[in-house]
Amino acid sequence: MSKPQKQIHLAAHFPGVNNTTVWSDPEAGSHIEFSSFAHFARTAERAKFDFLFLAEGLRLREQGGKIYDLDVVGRPDTFTVLAALAAVTEHLGLTGTINSTFNEPYEVARQFASLDHLSGGRSAWNVVTSWDAFTGENFRRGGFLPQEERYSRAKEFLATANELFDSWHGAEIVADQATGVFLRDAQAGSFVHSGQHFDIQGQFDVPRSPQGRPVVFQAGDSEEGREFAAAGADAIFSRYAALEAGQAFYQDVKKRLAKYGRRHDQLLILPAASFVLGDTDAEAQELAKQVRRQQVSGATAIKHLEFVWNRDLSSYDPEGPLPDVDPVVGEDHISRGRAQVRMYRDPLATAREWRELAAANNWSIRDLVIETGNRQTFIGSPATVAKTIDDFVQADASDGFILVPHITPGGLDVFADKVVPLLQEQGVFRTEYEGSTLRDHLGLAHPDAAGDEVRVAS
Repeated sequence: MSKPQKQIHLAAHFPGVNNTTVWSDPEAGSHIEFSSFAHFARTAERAKFDFLFLAEGLRLREQGGKIYDLDVVGRPDTFTVLAALAAVTEHLGLTGTINSTFNEPYEVARQFASLDHLSGGRSAWNVVTSWDAFTGENFRRGGFLPQEERYSRAKEFLATANELFDSWHGAEIVADQATGVFLRDAQAGSFVHSGQHFDIQGQFDVPRSPQGRPVVFQAGDSEEGREFAAAGADAIFSRYAALEAGQAFYQDVKKRLAKYGRRHDQLLILPAASFVLGDTDAEAQELAKQVRRQQVSGATAIKHLEFVWNRDLSSYDPEGPLPDVDPVVGEDHISRGRAQVRMYRDPLATAREWRELAAANNWSIRDLVIETGNRQTFIGSPATVAKTIDDFVQADASDGFILVPHITPGGLDVFADKVVPLLQEQGVFRTEYEGSTLRDHLGLAHPDAAGDEVRVAS
């Protein structure tokens, strides 16, 4: 018997502080004006995407003690943007990254329950931890948790938030005007939680929302992160968008579900993916080269090299050879607030490897950063990209993709207009929304107040 054809899940990431975005392109728009978010969301909804995704940085990144001004700087508060987008969309899911290290369960649960009501059941929470004391300096207890305790707090944070969501069962509000009875149960919303990280009690003030709980995403890739996702997340925001690496990650995480009494289909794996489209594959390849050179200017290349060398390299020519001095190894780092710094755990070994690559290929500093940095995931004609995406999903390298265009807000338009119709023709992507909530779009059940699955008819 042949394997049934999987349906592809697609979402859109409005890129924020990163080198994916080419903010200097003439077609690029604002990253703070609401019109940009509205355009992006409407395009995603027109294409029948599952959801829109917002990342969030809690502190501006620095290089050499100064704001890293080659990035897009900041954006409005995530909840504010998502609540506003709920008013200009009808079906699109609204996913926000909210930190579990520097927030409190009551306020986050209240905000997500409110968003779920305002959007008619379309909210999702990307649960993250914060790894650096630099970010924590903005907060009262910044930088106080080692990694294992960050995940311990995150697990208890999510469990506590679920207790708050579930403190309302959904039938407490009577609102009988004839009798004057509003609440069937005066104790609705009551909760008591006493644990390692949180000791709270009271009454949760937002009644049960359309989804019961927001959809929960997780984005960590460590051993702790994978276990956290297997235990309680609905989807993973993965970085494995290459076929073999994606298949290995997919198999690893899915096999962890059984120990938590969960099925294979209760956790979706959705890698981030960028794309470049052209009328032909050759045209797309040429355009991709141009985009990479836009993304990695000479100044950006030098700054990126400083992530590894941990020293000021501003005197070096980005079109010249790599430095012959070695990286500075130590806890204090020239780049602060960047997750990429953690990728180079042995900077001396990385420097040796990069020097060998540059010598073998006659690469300049800029060439090296372009070639070793993030590359576009899908490059080709619309037909090629549609086929590649479908091949990846059918081969269990993912359950779909979260697309990150390099131009905002209009960079998603060409994908919506040229690739989505081909996926629809192949029968692997919806032509219309069949439900009203994000859980419906993702094929996930609505949990009841006991945490059990409740299927809701579309």
